[in-house]
Amino acid sequence: MNVYTAHGISDLIKGNPYVGRGIIIGKSEDGNSAVVAYFIMGRSANSRNRVFVKRCGDVFTEPFDESKVVDPSLIIYRAVTQSDNRLIVTNGDHTDTIFDGLKSGKSFAEALKTRKFEPDAPNFTPRISGIVNFTNGDFDYEMSILKSADEKGSACDRFTFSYSPIAGAGHFIHTYITDGDPLPTFVGEPERVKIPNDIKSFAEEIWNALDGENKISLFVRFIDLKTGKQDDILINKNGK
Repeated sequence: MNVYTAHGISDLIKGNPYVGRGIIIGKSEDGNSAVVAYFIMGRSANSRNRVFVKRCGDVFTEPFDESKVVDPSLIIYRAVTQSDNRLIVTNGDHTDTIFDGLKSGKSFAEALKTRKFEPDAPNFTPRISGIVNFTNGDFDYEMSILKSADEKGSACDRFTFSYSPIAGAGHFIHTYITDGDPLPTFVGEPERVKIPNDIKSFAEEIWNALDGENKISLFVRFIDLKTGKQDDILINKNGK
């Protein structure tokens, strides 16, 4: 096995009923764009009752039907935002933790030291995050996962991965390995994925590969490294 091989995202998720929430960051094959994608899945009615909405360039999860919301604490949050020359994407309200930490002079990893995995025993869902740092017409990026050290949730393990971009490649981190009870937490390093040039084909590849019953929403953004222009695609299963 070649550890440097980047796989198509469909090869990594197709046929897997539940990878949970996932973040992809990388550079387009032509080297012209920074690429960020975030998707959510859900098994419960409460989790499935969501859509992505975009406001002022930020992406939020919101209820599709407010009358059916049971507990908004872990499912409603700002998922994508920008802070100066940085773009932040996470699977929870720690988007705001990172944003506030950067504003106070902390690094990405330092800001996340104040947080841990979600308090949803017995799953203890990991908090995953990504940050893209733009500078001099290019970028680098970091990804993080905060997860339980054991099945009791007695301690938190924190991992941060730093990357220099390679054209046509990126990294993919997600919350779970697959479905289960309790859900098995993601392990190892973020997976290497192929990043194409076309935002539409990339969004379609991700969306079509996700399990049809459990997928909820997808957001993909391409940022032109020369002009800063952003192209976004947002797909919601609810309200299509």
